[in-house]
Amino acid sequence: MHIDPLEKKWMYVVGFMTAVMIGSMAYAAIMLNMHPPSNVETIDPKTLHLSGEFAEDNLGATTNPDGSVTVRMVAARYSFYPQMIEVPADTDVKFRITSPDVLHGVHVPFTNMSTMVVPGYVSEVNTRFSREGEAQFLCNEYCGLGHDYMWSKLKVVPKG
Repeated sequence: MHIDPLEKKWMYVVGFMTAVMIGSMAYAAIMLNMHPPSNVETIDPKTLHLSGEFAEDNLGATTNPDGSVTVRMVAARYSFYPQMIEVPADTDVKFRITSPDVLHGVHVPFTNMSTMVVPGYVSEVNTRFSREGEAQFLCNEYCGLGHDYMWSKLKVVPKG
């Protein structure tokens, strides 16, 4: 079978590009220890508000014995609960967020805080806020007609 020299050249180019991509993924997985998220925690979206960690009384920021902060939030259609979160600056913060209804996204502009919130799962994000001040939680996944009004406040206060 005869293969045109130009086609043969392009086969080599495509083969080389494929090898580079597979090699870079293997390097990142093995040498840099980069893997997909493995915290797959499920929750019943119909009953999450009745008891347990996402009951209304348990939402908000709590300080752990080691000084870190855990924030529990619910992203429900057109609002985040609670409406205001206050965390200290330069402190490790773990966000645990879930949704009872549809897919949402949580994003705090000008920070590295951004995640998708899938109904039936608990999304967990670890971060730290170095600058004091106020910011907003915004929904960055279209969730319906009231999507534009879905936001909440984050207040970063001085540590201590």
